[in-house]
Amino acid sequence: MLSSYLTGFGTWLAYPGCLCICIAALLRAAPSLRSADQRGLWLAVATAGVAMVLDLPVVTGTARDLTGTGHAVDLVRNLTGVVSAGAVLFFVSAPVGSRRLRAGLFGATGTVMVVLTVLDLTAPAHPAHSVIAAGGPAPSFAYWLTLIGTHMVANAVCLIVCCWYGLRTDDRLLAAALWLFAAGTAFAGLFWTGRLLRLVLDVEWVWPYLPLMINLHAVLRATAILVPTVVALVRAVTDARTVWSLWPLWHALVGAVPHVVLTGRRTRLLELLWPPIPRRLLAYRKLIEIRDAMLELDHYVPSGLTLLARDHVRRHGLTPAQADAAVLACVMKEARRAKLAGVSRCAMEAESFPRGAAPLLLTRQDHPTTLTAEKTHLIDLARAYTSPPARSFAPTPSGRGAASARGD
Repeated sequence: MLSSYLTGFGTWLAYPGCLCICIAALLRAAPSLRSADQRGLWLAVATAGVAMVLDLPVVTGTARDLTGTGHAVDLVRNLTGVVSAGAVLFFVSAPVGSRRLRAGLFGATGTVMVVLTVLDLTAPAHPAHSVIAAGGPAPSFAYWLTLIGTHMVANAVCLIVCCWYGLRTDDRLLAAALWLFAAGTAFAGLFWTGRLLRLVLDVEWVWPYLPLMINLHAVLRATAILVPTVVALVRAVTDARTVWSLWPLWHALVGAVPHVVLTGRRTRLLELLWPPIPRRLLAYRKLIEIRDAMLELDHYVPSGLTLLARDHVRRHGLTPAQADAAVLACVMKEARRAKLAGVSRCAMEAESFPRGAAPLLLTRQDHPTTLTAEKTHLIDLARAYTSPPARSFAPTPSGRGAASARGD
């Protein structure tokens, strides 16, 4: 039961596996080709994808219908697989950085391709390449032994190197990519081991599982090279959520001090879909502009306003962290109102605000010291800015906090 399920799943996985590895190769083509360290990895995955596409039943069937034989497709597929094996060795040799080693790998890959081509062209007529063809392996036993041996050596070296560096790197993303690539390489090794067992010992029971092995290899290697893309996508989504959360606070504050905005103001949705600056800098820019606006509005915060805000917030039963954010939100709302009304701090100080507390922005001892902490702090402030305590804050010069909603 389990064996039939694995066999069926492996056969079904052929098309999704090819799709995954082809999409991964296309998505990573531009950044990989720009980086010398990633070209070998990308070439290994891309050529493996081409080889797998040429092995799809629809491709081989179409070739036979058009030419009457699948021989040419089989030869190109196997030669492409050799290029993939050579690219794998090129990738794992990158840390060594030896030109002589790389030149040797190029030479060895080319030699194997020439040998396979000669063995194929000099073999008796054969319609296709197969380990289990009637009358023996086609084109020949030597052909398949050379091809299988090349892949097994490349996979063994790649597996050892990936595991070696995966255990020793402190970069979690690099470690994840290495272990995923190592897992894919291990499945490829099992695939070629199964073919070797069938070629040399005529072991039949491994044959139904080989499609599962090679297709899992495709999925895992595709996932490995997509790790940077996935990380970048997660970061982009996180930054978009940050900008969306900060928008009400940003819009309110920069409306009072528009000169802190370094680019033209746009709608909320347009800012996310078509940012005026590189997308990776959008959230960072919003944090800077909010902080600059708060520093500017600090000139409109009388010393006693903080005490009034604390007295007002204390009635709402918030947690200490929520209360701090709500107090700052109340102060910023009042400072924004004063700025828009043209009332300076001196004029406000002349009124009867209670003494004894300096402006909140200048006395915070727990001011965030990292970008992550700053982001969290301002997101909390953005939530508090639209909360009931901030909306209902309406201080009076006499020092009493009124509860009437200002609707700001």
